[in-house]
Amino acid sequence: MVDSSKDHGRTFPDSSDGSDLEAPERVSLSVRARDAVRQRIVDGRYPQGARLVEREVAEELRMSRVPVREALRALVTEGLLELLPHSGVRVRRLERVDVEHLYEVWEPLAVQASRLAARRMARAVPGELSPLAPLQASLDRAERAAGDGDGAREVAAHTAFHENIVTLTGNPLLARTMERLSWQLQLLFGMRREPAHMRAQHEVMFRHIAQGDEEAAAASTLLHVRDSRAVAMRALFEAT
Repeated sequence: MVDSSKDHGRTFPDSSDGSDLEAPERVSLSVRARDAVRQRIVDGRYPQGARLVEREVAEELRMSRVPVREALRALVTEGLLELLPHSGVRVRRLERVDVEHLYEVWEPLAVQASRLAARRMARAVPGELSPLAPLQASLDRAERAAGDGDGAREVAAHTAFHENIVTLTGNPLLARTMERLSWQLQLLFGMRREPAHMRAQHEVMFRHIAQGDEEAAAASTLLHVRDSRAVAMRALFEAT
C-alpha cells in the first residue's frame, strides 16, 4: 500500500547506520508485523496483485513504519510479496508456471518427509509417548472446520498436517527447507476449495506413518501431492 521513497529514496533502505535494529523490541515488532501481513495475504484480505503501501500497513497494524518495512522485506524473501519495478511491493500473483514450480519442489520433499516420519515411528520404543498427537489434532481440526464450512481454518489445518509430518521426521534441515514453502502452499490451498477426498488421503497417510510403513507412506503422499496439483490446476487455470 505506499512507497516510502519520500523518506528513504527506496522501499527497503540499508540499516547500517548504527541504529538499534537488532534490539529485541525491534525484532519482536518486526516479527509481529511479518506474521500479521503474512496472515492477511494467505487469508485473502490482501488479495493477489494488491499493492501494499508501507504507511497504510503501519497504520492498520498500529506500528511504526520501520518494523513494517522490515516485515515487507522478509516477505519478499519468502516469496509472498514481490518488488514493483520502481518502488513498493505487491502481493505475489501465482501464475501457472509458479504453481508448477511449487509442486515440483514440494513433491519430493513431502514424499521424503512421510518416509522419514514413518521410519521414526517404526523405530519408536514401545510404551514411549507417541509423537503422533499433533498430526491427529490437525486432522481433527480439518474435519471440524469442513463441517463448519470454515475454508480458511480448514486450509490452515491441512497445512499444519504437512508441517507436523516434517516435525515428526526430526530433521532440522528438512524443516528449514520446508518452512519457506509452507506459506506459499497455504496461499495456494486457500485459492481453491479442498475436496473431501483430500481429507481422506490425509487419513491414509496418517495411518501408514503411524504403522511405520515407509514405502506405503511415501506412495500415499505421492498420490496426494499429485492429486493436489491436478485439483489446483483445474481450479485456477482451466478457464485460461
